[in-house]
Amino acid sequence: MRIDILTLFPALCEEPLSQSIAGRAREAGLLDLRIHNLRDWAAGKHRVTDDAPYGGGPGMVMKPEPVFAAVESLRSPEARVILMSPQGSRFDQGRARTLALLPHLILIAGHYEGVDQRVCEHLADEELSIGDYVLTNGAIAATVVADAVLRLVPGALGDEQSAEQDSFGAGLLDWPHYTRPVDFRGWRVPDVLLSGNHAEIARWRREQALNLTRRNRPDLL
Repeated sequence: MRIDILTLFPALCEEPLSQSIAGRAREAGLLDLRIHNLRDWAAGKHRVTDDAPYGGGPGMVMKPEPVFAAVESLRSPEARVILMSPQGSRFDQGRARTLALLPHLILIAGHYEGVDQRVCEHLADEELSIGDYVLTNGAIAATVVADAVLRLVPGALGDEQSAEQDSFGAGLLDWPHYTRPVDFRGWRVPDVLLSGNHAEIARWRREQALNLTRRNRPDLL
């Protein structure tokens, strides 16, 4: 799988996506991740990528020319172009699974007051939001999407069941996890997890997942 991220701040994406599962997937050749500086496609001596909004108002707006030039130079026939935007549809685990099946993603990270509307209407295939809040930089959102997607690429995780057992993998939140020591400050690991009875352990985990989901995310039930 190939993922291209277009941003004015490549370092915000590069560091987290070079660690842990993402870093290993890249080293193993399972993922072709490329992080680009949008200024490389900006014209003029000063590589300007933003300008004041028509109609007035605070802040600056990202110009369409560098974004179009960058996407058109990177786009493959099978690429899906995604603009990270608070106005986009909500990103979730189901969308991550769908995107992980695609061969090529191009993620555009907005900044300032946003991106020229012509990018939204004539270049991006869709707009995605990672939540109902506004970040300082769209590169953070693009990194979140890339990380959620890449860990679902076959071979990225050491155990493929890990993704299925994660929160949202089966439509519920994950159950509680424990490790050594058995007793920590008087708080013991539940006896059922020490029993060796796999049927009882599975039943306990299912009950715990349902209880946690009912308490914290009833909208998932």
